Amino acid sequence: MSSHYSVMKEECLSYLDVKEDGVYVDGTLGRGGHTREILERAKKGRVYAFDLDETAIRECREALKDYPNLTLFHANYAEMKDLLPEKADGILLDLGVSSPQFDDISRGFSYRGEAALDMRMDVSQTLNARTIVNEWSEEELIRIFREYGEEKFAGPIARKIVKVRQDRPIETTTELVDLIRDVLPQRVLREKGHPAKQVFQALRIAVNDELGSLETVLQDLPELLNVGGRAVILSFHSLEDRLVKRRFHELSTVEVDKRIPLRPEEIEEASFELLNRKALKASEKELGENSRSHSVRLRAIRKVR
Repeated sequence: MSSHYSVMKEECLSYLDVKEDGVYVDGTLGRGGHTREILERAKKGRVYAFDLDETAIRECREALKDYPNLTLFHANYAEMKDLLPEKADGILLDLGVSSPQFDDISRGFSYRGEAALDMRMDVSQTLNARTIVNEWSEEELIRIFREYGEEKFAGPIARKIVKVRQDRPIETTTELVDLIRDVLPQRVLREKGHPAKQVFQALRIAVNDELGSLETVLQDLPELLNVGGRAVILSFHSLEDRLVKRRFHELSTVEVDKRIPLRPEEIEEASFELLNRKALKASEKELGENSRSHSVRLRAIRKVR
């Protein structure tokens, strides 16, 4: 089974407050690190886990076969409302791409090796990065590079892609990286960080509709959780974190018109409470062990009524 570092494992378990007979959902199974820890604590409960990656499902079905109270879904976590047979006491989402997906160069997620432009978490879906790069309009490319990658040079990169693909299709990750390098000014290339990082992030998000899935599950949270149930979400870039922060704020506050006099018992109370007001970051110890924890932000919320 592929190795995978379970990001902020102790913090996730602490905020989930796993009960022995509770019902828990890991919406992003990956290689099962978080799931196993939940199973160890919820021995008399039920644990449901979702993943789009068939390899992750297959490996975890074998690795976690000794836990009869685990149910695996080869599905998007956005489908929780339709697929879960019961409400949960805790939901965990570890967003983004798992280390094994990045490390398997052939999947096309990484800009550090040569592979076909793919980036599909679910390899049975038709849309991949090659299709977007070679068939989407210049306007659409600019939009996703700006919105999903926060790429300052979205326009020039999109125009270069359109120009190059008129002569030949752009097939590989290295072709795309070289094209991006050709566009960016030297001062940007000298900066810390890989020049293709933001475009690759944008393509991955678009291929897998990552933000759409997150928005769906955030909207569904009140229907997914029991009273007292908790949601813990690990975000790895500002786009995800902003969505989580905004939705958690909506759930944990009630707008009151101050012009209308109300007695205390008439004031509606929020149905959720924030468990941490500021996003939690990884510890210094974890940062020393796992470089991919540098960008993680943890937010948690509890349903109170």
